[in-house]
Amino acid sequence: MNPASMATRRAPTFTRSALAARVREFRGKRVLVVGDVILDRYLWGRATRVSPEAPVLVVDVEREEFRLGGAANVAHNVASLGAVPVLFGVCGTDLASSGLASLLRERGVDPEAGMISDAARRTTVKTRIIAHHQQVLRADEETRDALADSSRARLLERVEAALAGADAVILSDYGKGVLSPPLLDALLPELSRRGIPTAVDPKEEQFFRYKGVTIITPNVNEASQAWGRRIRNEVELAEAGFGLREKLASRSVLITRGEDGMSLFDEEGHTHIPTKAREVYDVTGAGDTVVATMGAALAARAPLAEACVLANHAAGLVVAHLGTAAATADDLIASLQDLEA
Repeated sequence: MNPASMATRRAPTFTRSALAARVREFRGKRVLVVGDVILDRYLWGRATRVSPEAPVLVVDVEREEFRLGGAANVAHNVASLGAVPVLFGVCGTDLASSGLASLLRERGVDPEAGMISDAARRTTVKTRIIAHHQQVLRADEETRDALADSSRARLLERVEAALAGADAVILSDYGKGVLSPPLLDALLPELSRRGIPTAVDPKEEQFFRYKGVTIITPNVNEASQAWGRRIRNEVELAEAGFGLREKLASRSVLITRGEDGMSLFDEEGHTHIPTKAREVYDVTGAGDTVVATMGAALAARAPLAEACVLANHAAGLVVAHLGTAAATADDLIASLQDLEA
């Protein structure tokens, strides 16, 4: 397909009632989420002075908050939308793993359905220090090595046992070692063989291992890195979108573009979806929301363009919050009020 010959189309018009009905169809759909689970820790406070020990701010911490990140946040988003997430990942046997499990339960995600523990690994924790509503520092505690053979085998066994009841699968790659080449080489052909819709939030380092998936959702920077050239205009965007789809032999590529919306590349061509964000406060976790909504919509057998429109609305809701957040099914339906009935 020659990108120059493909005119950009705006997203097809969907009525409010049709989209709302699709969101209601999310309920009860079983979505497997496989990837890197993260515990996000937030320290909120005020910075009013500079340390006498070094030229750094001193933050007087006033409160501490924990949220789900990575694949755990994807599963949280799936649950918030009314679908049933089954989370597959790896944590350590440390104190953070207990906190992660408790938070998952609170958010409607069963931490025992698919998670395994590995005493040789640390539970990934990202600590963000927020002063006056701005992030001033982030500290990461994690293990980024690929899983040990024994842990990978245990995890893969659990995933494969759950495939029979899966309506869709989401792969959430944060580069922490869970979605390793051996695991993907075993899992992706099985997903293809079973015809299970699969949505991927990729990491650049192994972008081209996700061949044959239903949809892959890089942001514009990730797409640029994968394509090997910076995307600076609409022509280069089309070249990258169609080129990546061809290289991946995937059904579609969705490039998220922040304030410029989203661009879907599939067998129908290039569809532009304008942003629905009314106020952008923090983009942290927006990619999780996009891929979670795509997974839930595909589980409900939504057409790709319709799934992308819903994902765009959901992302517009969460970027209005500081830190990771999740849109509920009711929130998503309410956000459709500006559409024709």
